[in-house]
Amino acid sequence: MRRRSPIVIVVLILAALAGAVWWYWQHAHVQPQPAPVAAQGLRVETVNGETVVVVPSDMQRASGIATQALAAATVRPEQEVYAGVIDLQPLLDFGARLAAARADRASAAALASASQAQAARTQALFQDDRNASQKALQDARAAAQSDQAKLAASEAVLAGIQQQVRQQFGAALADAASSRGGAIWQKIETGRAAVLRVALPASMPAPANISVDAPAGGTLAGQRLSAAPQVDPLLQGAPHFYLVDAPLPAAARLIAHAGGAGQGKAGVLVPDSAVTWYGDQRWTYLKLAPERFVRRLLNVAAPAAGGVLVTEGLNAGQQVVTQGAALLLSEEQRPRGVSTQCKDPPECDD
Repeated sequence: MRRRSPIVIVVLILAALAGAVWWYWQHAHVQPQPAPVAAQGLRVETVNGETVVVVPSDMQRASGIATQALAAATVRPEQEVYAGVIDLQPLLDFGARLAAARADRASAAALASASQAQAARTQALFQDDRNASQKALQDARAAAQSDQAKLAASEAVLAGIQQQVRQQFGAALADAASSRGGAIWQKIETGRAAVLRVALPASMPAPANISVDAPAGGTLAGQRLSAAPQVDPLLQGAPHFYLVDAPLPAAARLIAHAGGAGQGKAGVLVPDSAVTWYGDQRWTYLKLAPERFVRRLLNVAAPAAGGVLVTEGLNAGQQVVTQGAALLLSEEQRPRGVSTQCKDPPECDD
C-alpha cells in the first residue's frame, strides 16, 4: 500500500484547524442581541414581594397617567353623624306666599295712608265754618278706620307666614325666603344647592363647616345655616341645617363628618382622585421610579375635605397616581407571566 506524503498530511491538518477556527468564531463568539424595544413595554414584575407595574414614559404620556405629590396635613378628629336632605319645595312656596303677603301689606298701607289724609282734610274743612258736612267727616273717618284695619290684617297675615317658615326652616332660611334675595336664596331657587338636616350629638357644639359623603362618591362641604326647629324622627340628636353647593335628591340619607375637639392627627392627605377601590378597600398607586408603580393599601386615619388622611405607609412628597389608575389596576390583574428580580440590580451578582 502506497503511503501518503508528509506534505499532504500537513495540508490536511491545517485545513482541519482552519475549519475548527471558522466554526468557533461563527458559533462560540456570537454576541447576544439586545431585546427588541417592544419587549421592554408595559409589563408586571415582582420586587421584594410587591407587584410592580412598569410603564414606559411614552406610554404614560399616551395613556394620560398623571401623578401628584402628597402633602403633609393635620386633621382634627371627626365624628360620623347622620344627615337627611330636606324637601325645599315648601320653602319655595313660603317664599311666594311671603312675596304676595308683602305686596298686599304695601297696598293696604298705601290705602290707609290715603284715607287717613282724606279724613284729616275733611276734618279741617268741617272745622272751617262747616265747609264739609258732618256726614262727609263721618264717612272719611270710617274709611280711614277700615283701611287701617285692612293694613293691620295684612300685617298679621305676613307675620303669621313669617312665623310658620321660621318654625319649620329656622332663622337663616326664613330670612332668605323673606327677602327672596342673597346668595343662599339664589342657590336654592335655581336648584344649585341642597339643605341637610344634620343630627349632632347633644354635647357637640355645632361646627361652622362639615364634610358630607356624596352619593356619587367624593365629599361635599357643608356650611351651617342655623339650628333646625324640628327633629327628624329617623335622626336622633340635636338638629342643625347645613347648606351644600350641590343638588341632592330630597329625603336622601347621607353620612356627614363633623370635626370635634381635641388634638389633630398628622399625616398626608391623599386626594380623592388618587383613591382606587378594590376588594372593598381603599388603595392608591405609588410612583416608585419614573416608570414603576406599586399599589399600596390606605390605612385611613380620618376623612378630610377633598380626600383622606393617612398617618402611616406614605410620606409627604411621594407621588401618587391621580389619573390612569384604572389602567394600572387592569394591567396588574391581567393574567400573564411575571418576571422576578431583586430590588437593586447590582446585588443580583452575588
